[in-house]
Amino acid sequence: MISAIVVSYQTGAVLWDCLTSLIEAPEIGEVIVVDNGNPEHVSQGLFELAEEEHWVHLLAGHGNVGFAKGCNLGASKAMGTHLLFVNPDAILAPGAAHDLQQAGKASNAEHWAAGPKLTDPDGTEQRGSRRDILTPWNAFVEASRLYRLMPNHPRFKRFNDHEAAPITSTSPVPCLSGACFLVPRTTWDGLHGMDPRYFLHVEDVDFFLRLNKIGGLALYVPSVVVAHHKSSSQVDPLFVERRKKQSLNLYFATHFKDVYPPGFLTLLRAMLWTSFAFRSLTFRFWKRR
Repeated sequence: MISAIVVSYQTGAVLWDCLTSLIEAPEIGEVIVVDNGNPEHVSQGLFELAEEEHWVHLLAGHGNVGFAKGCNLGASKAMGTHLLFVNPDAILAPGAAHDLQQAGKASNAEHWAAGPKLTDPDGTEQRGSRRDILTPWNAFVEASRLYRLMPNHPRFKRFNDHEAAPITSTSPVPCLSGACFLVPRTTWDGLHGMDPRYFLHVEDVDFFLRLNKIGGLALYVPSVVVAHHKSSSQVDPLFVERRKKQSLNLYFATHFKDVYPPGFLTLLRAMLWTSFAFRSLTFRFWKRR
């Protein structure tokens, strides 16, 4: 059985389209909604939905514990042999969960995760569907935009591969997006789920790095297309950006502290916070106009 897990915080109206796509999928045996904090009318609607649909389970009342902890909480209550993590602004096409499960099983890998081709609502492939492993160096290349100077040089390869040549068949990639992926329960438990120290962002990158380290496969399945309506959450964008920078610094300190010279990580940390300060000033300027 596949258990779908949706962590919702201040999500907009697209949440209901997401849940409908999961409820109508016959291969999904249960839908677990983790309410990290929504407007009262949304929380009430989720409660009523769980009362009406016996395979929809609502976890609420714990407050905003962050995305990683929310995923772990949902997984701890799931009964399925496979776990499907879906952002509340992602809408699955019919058969998507089944096809991801079959692609993973066909790999014959002991540990694996399978993710779809994420698209914008207009059908354009979205940044993040397929990625490289995030390192301090390619983060520096992204932040400094060195990839614009030498776009074809392997040393200046971007973290996200959406601008690379299209992948037309199921293929292993270093990293998938946490917006939608399916993983066997055994793999999830073997990795102890997501690292709860990440409040928002980068928890998926950390998860797939750890999957790589145990010899697991991250499978990109382009035949499965999921429409992802990004930034549907009604949250202060500066709050989100601040949490992202904190998560990036935690990730680099956790996995690369003894690999890169301390001075380089200090430089990267300074660039990240300078970028946040500039974005904060720009946002406040335009907000006042």
